[in-house]
Amino acid sequence: MTFAELPYAAAWRHHQARTGFEVVHFRRTGVGVQVAGCTTAVQDGVPWTVEYLLDLDGDWTTRRAAVAGRSPAGPRSTVLEAVGEGRWLVDGLPAPDLDGCLDVDLECSVMTNALPVHRLGLGVGRRASAPAAFVAAVGLGVDRLEQSYTRLHDDGPHQQYHYKSPASDFSCQLVFDPAGLVLDYPGSAVRHL
Repeated sequence: MTFAELPYAAAWRHHQARTGFEVVHFRRTGVGVQVAGCTTAVQDGVPWTVEYLLDLDGDWTTRRAAVAGRSPAGPRSTVLEAVGEGRWLVDGLPAPDLDGCLDVDLECSVMTNALPVHRLGLGVGRRASAPAAFVAAVGLGVDRLEQSYTRLHDDGPHQQYHYKSPASDFSCQLVFDPAGLVLDYPGSAVRHL
């Protein structure tokens, strides 16, 4: 599957689950894509800000994620580094509970749903598991998140996927644009730019 060229930047307005805004900038590198983003939001009465820099290889597998946040709990930062097929270091220490994860899923970010969609390149009707290293917005704790994506159909230039996260008993239908970026994440965010 091929996607349209990435825009220079994209933005989402977060709503319902939290109120806020996310802005990202994309840059092609010699080996893949670098994504620099920031989300500021208020969720359950708690204000927070998270900045992130993701280094992705040519097939959109995450190689490194540097995440910094600020909330009432104070400033935090964490770095996740891939050290071989599906193995990770978190702040320099082995994280065997993340074995097999190829993506990072940031709670603060709608954009990170694009990572498995690009990496998997699913055909219509195909489903795949995509466990991810999940980074919480407040405190930046890192846990394993089991999730799956099923490509449903195309609606003109847009692709429809069914997303499921069994641990939280959550599922929804996601709409992606031709560049493979989320347009609508029900109950969470809509594309603004």
